[in-house]
Amino acid sequence: MYSFNSRIRYSEVDKNGLLTLESLINYFQDCSTFQTEDGPANMAYLKERHIAWVLNCWQIEVARFPKLGEEVVIGTIPYEIKGMFGFRNFFMDTKDGQRLAVANSIWTLFDFEKKIPSRVTKEMIEAYPTGEKLPMNYADRKIAVPSEGETRTFEEITVKTYHLDTNDHVNNGQYIRMAKDCLPDKNMAIASMRAEYRMQARLGDIICPVMVISGDKDAPVYTISLNNAEGKPYSIVELKSN
Repeated sequence: MYSFNSRIRYSEVDKNGLLTLESLINYFQDCSTFQTEDGPANMAYLKERHIAWVLNCWQIEVARFPKLGEEVVIGTIPYEIKGMFGFRNFFMDTKDGQRLAVANSIWTLFDFEKKIPSRVTKEMIEAYPTGEKLPMNYADRKIAVPSEGETRTFEEITVKTYHLDTNDHVNNGQYIRMAKDCLPDKNMAIASMRAEYRMQARLGDIICPVMVISGDKDAPVYTISLNNAEGKPYSIVELKSN
């Protein structure tokens, strides 16, 4: 397990003073990056070999979002590394050990020079000692857009420089922000999020959001497909409220 301590900043909260979902994701991504930087297979090691970890999917369950100024502990547990895949849990706790959020994620090691997946190296196995999976209700990594429900389309989004990460692809958290912007209630308390990443969007690409609202009236499920101009999804995001 790897962890670090932090305090919720003003720049990370919404108008109610609570941590946003995309800021929670940033904490989780920072945690795994810190672990990478502290090990033998750091970012320079990956860059030299033209490889990087590419996120396949997220599943995040939120008990509550911490408030402005609250002290928190963010941690990650790689629980399986095999072939070209890495499996990681994440968590955010209060300083007293109350579990605020838990997540599961699946990653692929990708060779950007050869444009094919790459097998995990000995240095990576040393960098990410595995532990026990955290208890949570593990969902399927694949997300199907419901065939029935209310469908809504939204204004196209042109990928800008601020959407990109160090791999020149749209950052994982940016897709979540785009999906959240589609919600009819912008202040909806999100309790569960799944995201599947299918293609990489780059600078200048057009993203066309399409949302299907399904499920019960009192417990709706919002499935947002962030598509390219041909209707193929870059990412599909599923959001549920409390």
